[in-house]
Amino acid sequence: MNRLEISELVVDVPGRRDGRPLSLSVEPGQVWGVLGPNGAGKTTLLHTLAGLRAPRAGEIRLDGRPLATLKRRQVAQHLGLVFQERQDGFPATVLETALIGRHPYLSPWRMEGGEDLRLAQAALERLDVAHLADRLVSTLSGGERQRVAIATVLTQAPALWLADEPTNHLDLHHQTEVMALLAEQAAEGRAVMMCLHDLNLASRWCDHLLLLYPDGEACWGPSDALLVPAALERLYGQRLATAEIGGAPVFVPVR
Repeated sequence: MNRLEISELVVDVPGRRDGRPLSLSVEPGQVWGVLGPNGAGKTTLLHTLAGLRAPRAGEIRLDGRPLATLKRRQVAQHLGLVFQERQDGFPATVLETALIGRHPYLSPWRMEGGEDLRLAQAALERLDVAHLADRLVSTLSGGERQRVAIATVLTQAPALWLADEPTNHLDLHHQTEVMALLAEQAAEGRAVMMCLHDLNLASRWCDHLLLLYPDGEACWGPSDALLVPAALERLYGQRLATAEIGGAPVFVPVR
């Protein structure tokens, strides 16, 4: 299930009137960026698409099947969510945390096997945190915790990635590595939708964009059509200067 269909969806953002209903499809191989100012509903949208919140109206389908009719285990076998922030429910090492990604595939009371361990270790290597495998997650820096969270979803191996600020807390090098990883996931036939605050990351890595305005309005489509000052200055209420580097537009806020 790596095709996400959104039909006349209105996200339930408290204190806001119904906005423009969203009707779009996130297809295999696509990388969608969700852009908008604070409070526009980006996180609420992702949680709704993951089935953690009920929409105010409309329907979400995974490969033609209504999300609301699927069991949570079914959803977790196909859809992975990277949270913007997370709480430690109980003490766990980095490796134990990554192995949580295999739980949707395990029957009750079954322990992780050799293949599960291999996938978790490979994911930790890919996110440059394998050397922390025996450390408690609670002792890590914010950037290390973020990379462990992404490694956990990589261990889960979903066909559809929903990522809320995946570069949160990351230094420049690891920002690039994480965005490259998500692009690789799409290139391998998976679908990716992520919330971003950095216009230049969206410009470099996303082929489709969804712009969410504070009043509930929205527009979406190919990145080339939406990465223009008129749309982005209205979105953020901020003047922007633009340039081009490596064939991609670069945006700088100006006063």
